[in-house]
Amino acid sequence: MKAMILSAGRGERMRPLTDQTPKPLLKVAGKSLIEYHLERLSAAGIKQVVINVAWLGSMIREALGDGSRFGLDIAYSDEGEQALETGGGIFKALPLLGAEPFLVVSADLWTDY
Repeated sequence: MKAMILSAGRGERMRPLTDQTPKPLLKVAGKSLIEYHLERLSAAGIKQVVINVAWLGSMIREALGDGSRFGLDIAYSDEGEQALETGGGIFKALPLLGAEPFLVVSADLWTDY
């Protein structure tokens, strides 16, 4: 099974923190929000993750790389400067996700898998 992490949003409600840092990279207890998800997805047996990016997306790519340090294979779906919202972001990423069912996680929510 694959997973998609929604990470393209601007993070308006977290401004000014998100003016220079994408919301998924904001740290809680010394670790970015998205790192918690990647660790838990890997522990749950997920091995392939698609992350959509828009606002400051290059920072997310630089921080996470190919996912190997999490035991994952990360692919990125780049939405440009303007995020496509949830449905549009998932639709754009479908070629990377394939035809099988997949898990969708919001990068800025805490989830216990």
